[in-house]
Amino acid sequence: MDGELREVISRKIVDGLSMEVVPFTRRDIRLPAVPGKVMAVIGMRRVGKTTFLWQCLTDRLAAGTPREALLYFNFEDERLAGLKVGDLQWLPEMYYGLHPAFRDSRSVTFFLDEMQTVPGWETFVRRLLDTERIDLFISGSSARLLSREVATSMRGRALEARVHPFGFREALRHQQAEPDKPWERLPKAGRSSIEKRLREYLVAGGFPEAQGIPDRDRPALLRSYVDVALLRDVIERHAVSNPTVLRWMLQHLLGNPAANFSVQKFHDALKSQGIPVSKDTVHAYLGHLQDALIIRTITIYTSSERQRMVNPRKAYPADTGLIPIYERAGRANIGHALETAVMLELDRRDAEVAYVRTAAGREVDFHARLPDGSTWLLQVCADAGSSKTLQREIRALQEAAAAFPDAIPLLVTLDPFPPPGLPDPLRWQHAAAWLLGSRIEDG
Repeated sequence: MDGELREVISRKIVDGLSMEVVPFTRRDIRLPAVPGKVMAVIGMRRVGKTTFLWQCLTDRLAAGTPREALLYFNFEDERLAGLKVGDLQWLPEMYYGLHPAFRDSRSVTFFLDEMQTVPGWETFVRRLLDTERIDLFISGSSARLLSREVATSMRGRALEARVHPFGFREALRHQQAEPDKPWERLPKAGRSSIEKRLREYLVAGGFPEAQGIPDRDRPALLRSYVDVALLRDVIERHAVSNPTVLRWMLQHLLGNPAANFSVQKFHDALKSQGIPVSKDTVHAYLGHLQDALIIRTITIYTSSERQRMVNPRKAYPADTGLIPIYERAGRANIGHALETAVMLELDRRDAEVAYVRTAAGREVDFHARLPDGSTWLLQVCADAGSSKTLQREIRALQEAAAAFPDAIPLLVTLDPFPPPGLPDPLRWQHAAAWLLGSRIEDG
């Protein structure tokens, strides 16, 4: 390593040990409680992974770890261009040169941001785990740090912490409007205020940088996120040979949120237009978009692998704020936005999620198994004011409840009051209360 590069690393170590923590909005992200593992912070671009690293650093500082035992180091620096995996050993050597008493005597923590820009970083990390008392947090763009790649390259040495755009409670916290008591104890004015903010959240979404900016500026910002992720994390990374088909697929998926998507039907549509693309390529493109965390898909709930393969998936955007940008009519589409918000919240709660089709062919939005062992059937209905719509949703939920007697059947709506005459065993909850994690009110 040349002297100039070594000087840059030395300076960044000193700076990373003394940087003041900038104010941030606390994220409700659970870290797996397994010692001796690398914590890989995963998320789509611009969701706040670097800020979350600082939150983790702050938590360790508050728990009594001295600041000099917490190193933040960002590899996304043009002065580090050309850094090789062999050069990475200078990081612990220079750090322990500053604090020799820590070596082998106490654990320290390194927060390594964008380290994946260094080819072969995995071997360095594994060696660091084996030879030093260092806890490691790593984060990076999804092009460089995908959970599947981490699992493969780290050989069981890494665990994942998934970062999403703000959930509803986090968005309220960011606006300094988080309720200080449970939903059921809020006054009527407090509930009305939160209901209004929920409708705004469903349109604006939860990307941190998009909070509070003018409505006319938000589409360009969010579209730029998608464009960069598509280019860097899909087209360049996978050397996509037919980017036109890929863009059509993405436009279709983002323009039809919460809708069924069949690879076979999409392939047939392309074929009918004279577009030469194999079905395997369509499958691959769908996988790439999911790996880049731009979309999330779920399959039908069934024990049959064949049924999962032949039935369409349901596709959801990474954030509700993308819906009015890509929806063909440019509408906010509150119903699909609410369903998307519930889906993403289930992801945050680490639920195993699928959709249900009853024997009569009716659909229930979600079959969700939570880490506590509970199972839920969730039917999401933004506007239950239409008697015809309400009865359709209730009938589907009743049929699913009969098929899954151990699951709790829940109707989630934006209406302020439960629908009259809701039959047993169905239950109801306001969408804001559910998204805030409140208990279901009796009666």
